[in-house]
Order: sequence, then C-alpha cells, then structure tokens
Amino acid sequence: MSSSEPFETLSFYPVTPDWLTLRPYQQQAIANWFANHGRGTLKMATGSGKTITALAIAAELYRKSVQHGQPLQGLLIVCPYRHLVTQWAAEARRFGLQPVLAFEAVQSWQGELQSQLLSVLSGNQSFVTVITTNATLIRDSLQSQLQFFPKRSLIIGDEAHNLGATRLEASLPQQITLRLALSATPERYFDQRGTERLLHYFGAVLEPEFTLKAAIAAKALVPYLYYPVLVELTEPETERYEELTSRIGRVMGRATDLDDNEILTALLMQRARLVGAAANKLDALRQIMANRLQTSHTLFYCGDGSVEDQVSADSIRQLEAASNLLQNELGYRVKTYTAETSLEEREELRYQFTAGIVQGLVAIRCLDEGVDIPAIQTAVILASSSNPRQFVQRRGRILRPSPGKERAELFDLIVVPPVLGREAWNIERNLLRKELKRFVEFADLAVNSGQARKILLPLQEKYQLLEL
Repeated sequence: MSSSEPFETLSFYPVTPDWLTLRPYQQQAIANWFANHGRGTLKMATGSGKTITALAIAAELYRKSVQHGQPLQGLLIVCPYRHLVTQWAAEARRFGLQPVLAFEAVQSWQGELQSQLLSVLSGNQSFVTVITTNATLIRDSLQSQLQFFPKRSLIIGDEAHNLGATRLEASLPQQITLRLALSATPERYFDQRGTERLLHYFGAVLEPEFTLKAAIAAKALVPYLYYPVLVELTEPETERYEELTSRIGRVMGRATDLDDNEILTALLMQRARLVGAAANKLDALRQIMANRLQTSHTLFYCGDGSVEDQVSADSIRQLEAASNLLQNELGYRVKTYTAETSLEEREELRYQFTAGIVQGLVAIRCLDEGVDIPAIQTAVILASSSNPRQFVQRRGRILRPSPGKERAELFDLIVVPPVLGREAWNIERNLLRKELKRFVEFADLAVNSGQARKILLPLQEKYQLLEL
C-alpha cells in the first residue's frame, strides 16, 4: 500500500487519494460495513491499517451519499489519547480533510468548531471533521457542540474497547446513526456488560476478523522470532503471591458474577503488579543484553496490569532500574518514554530511535494503544499483562513493517507461578490457562515455533495444560 504523497488540495470532505491501494482484506472490511447498513466493529490486528480502512470507508460513504443526493456532512473521530489525535489528523489530511482537533485547551478549538458547525448548518461549508479524545468527549465544552453536529454524519471510535466504559458510552451522540468502531480487541477485560454496550452502539464485529496470522501472511506485519524467558519469584514475592492467590480463590468461590466483581479485579491487579515488577526480571534482562550490546532499535517494555491511564510506583521503579542497568552498568544508550513525555519530546525520541542515535527506549504503556514506532526490531517485554487486549496490542506493534526490517525479535519475560497447595494449584491452573494459551498461540506463529514451545513446555506440564 503506497502512501507517499500528501493530498494536493484540501477539500473539507473525504476523498479517496490516488496513491491509495487497499489490500483485499481492507476492501472486504469496507464492503461488509456497507452491507451491515453503515454500522459495525472492525476487529483487525494491530498494525494492519485500521486508520486507512476507516478513512477509506468515510470517503466511499461520502461518494455514495452524494450520488443519492444526501451528502454526508460530518465526521467525528474519537481516540483514547492525545498522540492518536495528531496521528489521525495527519492521515485525515491525506484524504483531503481539514480536521478541527478538539483536545487540550478549550480556547484553542471551541471557537473554530462553532464557526465550522454554523457554516455547515447555513450551507456555506459542505463538511466538518472533528478529531477528539475520550477525555474531551465527556466534557460539557464538546457535548454542548455535539447537539449542533449534522445529522448526516459518521462517528469513528478508535481503540473502541475504551468506549464501553459507562461514562464514555453515555457521552456518545445518539443522533449520529452511521457508526464504525475499530479495535484489535473489542472485548473488554472482565467487563461483559461494557462489551455489550459497545457493540450495541457501534454494531457487531464484522467478518472477516483480521488475525495476527492473516496479517503476517498478507505481509501487513513482519515475521518474528519469539523467546519466552521463564523467571522465578524471590522468597518474599512468593509469600505475597501465595497470600493474594488464596484471597482470589476465596472470592472466586463465593462470587456469582466473576465478570463484574470489583474485589476480584482489584486482587488480580495487585497480583499482576507483583508479577510485573518481579525483581529477578532485571537479572534476566542483564543476561539477554550482555551479548547484544552492539544492537539498536530495541524497546524495553516495563509496566504492570494497571488500569487505563494509571501507572503504579512499581512500574516507575522498574523503568528506573532497567534504565540504570542498561545505561550505567552495560553502557547501552537508552532514553525513557512514558505518558509524561511531551508530544514534542516523543517526536524527537522517535527520530533518535529510528536513526540509531539512541539504541533503545525504556517505556511504560507506549505500546498499548496507537503509538507508531515501526523501527522497533527487538522488544524485551518485562511486563506481560494478563489483559488479553494489552497482550495483543503490544505484540502487534512490534511487528509493524519498516524499511530494512525483515523480521522482529521478541523476548518475553514470563514469571513462573510458585508451587502452591492443592487448592491454590486448581485456582492457579484456571487463571493460567487463558494466559498460557496466548503465549502458546504466539509461539506457534513464530519462525522458531518449535524452540519457543519447548521453553513453555515445563509450565504446561506443571499445570497439566498440555492440550494448549
């Protein structure tokens, strides 16, 4: 898919650019959305071109609506994070659009939005595009404007799983009936009701789902080598793990609705943080990097199973410890990349990383949603989230194609659960099943699948999960 030229002239309304060649799966997704009467959720692997597909839908929708004498007049794009607004804006301009970026300071966008909405309503302007964040969507400053949004509009929800949260879902405009959701993982973790709310608003997941396997086969993502690295807990960590596991077991034994149990979710999060920050991961990191000091384009992913937009003190400690080990002990040139890193600084870091000026980035959360750093050739994941969405997002981002990148390497630090009593073993087996299933599936798709599966085998044997 060529994407070299920007759009020659901005038209306000969406137009399919001449340079665009859609892949067959993208064409199929577009056809299916129209067949579903202008609603639906595209479940496409991270890195497979969801943004381009969505804008191509908007352009085709505009073309068809003009043919029917009822031209589309508005496009509202909702993203979870600020950096995604700027990424969407760059792509939207290549489709001829002139978006109003409704995020950050109200005074920087509200007047412009009011002016454009008035121009469309009075017939002086044909089309209005607004790109906003989830945080701005729920504020009165935008809600008060949405009532004046043209009825013939399309809403696109990016990383739409976030929009299943109660407050966000209630803020979605009901008068806009043409709806498109995008997500590699629309199912919300431990939130069946939220998933149902999301699919009720946007429409069901459309076939075909574009999986990681299909994306690699279509060369939308690069092949990869997968190296699981098993890590043991320290003695104090084991004691804390055992205590949390028995509490989890008691809650699971009493609970009637595990999908909507706040106590269980909180305990699982606590345990995920303990596992995420396991001390022995630093020793494993030292061993991995000792023979790789001449390499570059490496991403070190820290963090934990924390909820949206929260970063725990354990994650920060791990980030600092990993940076210190790499930079000061091993002499590997790294910079840190977190939610606090400003947009300008992120751009500079991406440039330095791509150019090889810094050999690596030590990051928290930057891989979860929408950050585009295709130059990553190697990733060391110190924090494997049990959240399936984060698992899929993180790995998909590492596999994005980039000039000169023929394949990626991924080191996955997996904590081995300690030996617990019989009752705890059963709980552990049930919890581990889903997680291990994802590791095994990821291993199966790797170039070195036999080697990767062999490393995971002892864990499968220990918990009698050989059928995975």
